[in-house]
Amino acid sequence: MKKTNTLDEAIENAVKNVNSDRAAVNSVLIDAMVYLKKNEENHRSTGMVVAKYFEALQRSNDQLIKILAIREKREKQDVEEFTAEDMYDMIGQESIEG
Repeated sequence: MKKTNTLDEAIENAVKNVNSDRAAVNSVLIDAMVYLKKNEENHRSTGMVVAKYFEALQRSNDQLIKILAIREKREKQDVEEFTAEDMYDMIGQESIEG
């Protein structure tokens, strides 16, 4: 039977995933900047792709902010009312609403 993660473990895993995603996107963006500097045509051909990577970074920022808000809310209530599943549901729901 699979062990259910505690909220703290889920938060730690989520932050690790976000940081990993951000590192990968940053690496691609560095390569893209080098490519874009070569000539103006490169801007026309890849500008939309680069914009999508920036959107991915923005989503990572949003996820980190939501995770911090959940942790702060939990600490203010001074109880561990939230489960890991609740955290993922809240992040997913806010992404849909936002």
